[in-house]
Amino acid sequence: MPLFRTILSRDKADTLLLIFACFFVLLPHAEHVKWWVSVSCALLLTWRGWLTLSGRRLPPALLLLPVAILMMAGVYLTHRTFLGREAGVTMLVLLLTCKLLEMHAKRDLFVVIFLGFFLLLTSFFYQQTIFAAILTLTGLCLLLTAQLSFHYTGAVPPLWQRLKFGAGILGMAIPLTIIAFLLFPRIQGPLWGLPGDAQSGRSGLSGSMSPGNISELAQSEEIAFRVRFDQAAPAKPLLYWRGIVMNQFDGRNWSQEERRSAYSSTQNVDKITYRGQPIRQEITLEANGQNWLFALDMPSSNPEIEGAAGSAAFVNRLMETRRDQATNERIKYSITSYTSYSLDADSSKEAQASSLALPESYNPRTQAFANNLRAQYQDDQQLILAVLDYFRRESYVYTLEPPRLGRNSADEFLFDTKAGFCEHYASAFVLLMRSAGIPARVVTGYQGGELNSVDGFLEIRQSNAHAWTEVWLEGKGWLRVDPTAAVAPERVERSLNYAVPRQGLAGLMNLSPASVSFFNQVRMQWSAVNNSWNQWVLNYNPGAQRSFLNSLGFMKVDWTQIALLFFIVASLVIGLMALPLIRNRPRITALDKVYFSFCRKMEKKTIARALHEGPKAYLEKLRTSLPAAEFEDAERFLTLYASARYGKDSGPESTLIRRLKTLLAACR
Repeated sequence: MPLFRTILSRDKADTLLLIFACFFVLLPHAEHVKWWVSVSCALLLTWRGWLTLSGRRLPPALLLLPVAILMMAGVYLTHRTFLGREAGVTMLVLLLTCKLLEMHAKRDLFVVIFLGFFLLLTSFFYQQTIFAAILTLTGLCLLLTAQLSFHYTGAVPPLWQRLKFGAGILGMAIPLTIIAFLLFPRIQGPLWGLPGDAQSGRSGLSGSMSPGNISELAQSEEIAFRVRFDQAAPAKPLLYWRGIVMNQFDGRNWSQEERRSAYSSTQNVDKITYRGQPIRQEITLEANGQNWLFALDMPSSNPEIEGAAGSAAFVNRLMETRRDQATNERIKYSITSYTSYSLDADSSKEAQASSLALPESYNPRTQAFANNLRAQYQDDQQLILAVLDYFRRESYVYTLEPPRLGRNSADEFLFDTKAGFCEHYASAFVLLMRSAGIPARVVTGYQGGELNSVDGFLEIRQSNAHAWTEVWLEGKGWLRVDPTAAVAPERVERSLNYAVPRQGLAGLMNLSPASVSFFNQVRMQWSAVNNSWNQWVLNYNPGAQRSFLNSLGFMKVDWTQIALLFFIVASLVIGLMALPLIRNRPRITALDKVYFSFCRKMEKKTIARALHEGPKAYLEKLRTSLPAAEFEDAERFLTLYASARYGKDSGPESTLIRRLKTLLAACR
């Protein structure tokens, strides 16, 4: 650090520290803004650093103005608006870097620093993970250190001491931050939900299915939802997380029924019979921008969403779990299911006519194959077993990279490529069933999950996305049939990693969920920490706040009571934090109080005393600025003060203070 100070002047060192702090503030946004914005910021920061090191003047406004106009034009051409989250954050990012090139006064310095503070806040628009919080705290510490560096006069402490001071200021704010987090009145929903673009970038199952879309999703390791059971978790082959029922096929894509009655919240309890023991689940669902929820197959009750009393959720006629609004934030809900059931067993084949429909002029070979099977097997159940046995015998391949299919996708998959993911097998199986006169439909959701041994939650990732089928048999109702299990039983019984081994870095590090490798243990630990962060911090909604206050003995609290409690507790915390500072503050002696009163009088009358000046140096300054008579009074006062303050055997302090006060009165 001393070598660094000798090479660079103080102004250069402080400016480079500010540039580095701004770079750290902009770094989290590089993942979200467009590439040209990141490149522009990098070039502008490099330019500003070069100007600082070379000692050159900042560019004139005539040069900066066209650059700013071009950047604003780029923002508009990219987003077609200057409003909304994406465009607004992009403009702030560019504004911060441009402002670094226009720092001509201390006011500009403060604008840059406070823009940095605000940009740190906007990073939470995109992610609210622990890592994002750590980055934000680090950025705050760097900005505070840069701000402190510009305020020092005279000698400047080493960088590590300034960093320590900045971290100390930040640490003093943490207790009040925790109190505000716990007691400040909460509102339902995110504070920064912006229209138009607030739900971009969501991942998860869509409302339709075509060959290849689930295999693409299954390559993601993002968490879809977490589950905690009241009792032991069911066996992995029973972990089918029911999501969307698709009954319409246009030749390539499967989609949901258009009949609105399918999505009615009214259930016919007579159509389903549950057997066995109920299984209650507490599910924490990540935001996916959709209005469907997931539950263990088969749900038996409407979900109870925590902290969302005004949000209706229900199980509809197709036994899908839905809510009346999109899931744009993480939610937690409880629901009860049964793994053994009988659905629509008393219905008739005529009532299931919509599950027999086929588009015309599509997949002729598939229909011919189904007709041949029907001629051999008159019993529906035997025909189903024959198709599953066909999948086992004919060397079908289960792969995450299936070949592209053309117009007759089922024909090409069944008789040409023989390679596909779960959606290929489910789609082809349903088409075979319908062609043979058996009502069938596609169900998408998730299958399996990984039990985290650290916190006991079952983690369902996007890689667990799955498609299976349901067939209707007379007297038995809708039965789940998973054709994937016939080709790759490891997928259902164990996990996707066993059915399709991962390649590359993931395979090298042995990150298979069943592995007991060091890397997998680290991954589980980190996942458990993230889950705790989600459960206790991000899910601290109005309902959780009410439960916390009720545990403290505050029943039936409202906004007014919570606000009053917050200000009372915050005041107490501030008082307790200030008490050590008050007790340890430097004490001013009675002698110095009289001297400081003299200095204030002289400052009002003629000239101020510099902080580094002693009484004799100050007297020499007053010699040229005071009239002779007044200077004599000042000289007598300062001579007596210097003798009393720094001399030996000056007499009793009380006597000296009385004499000084008399001389001070004379100076007035």
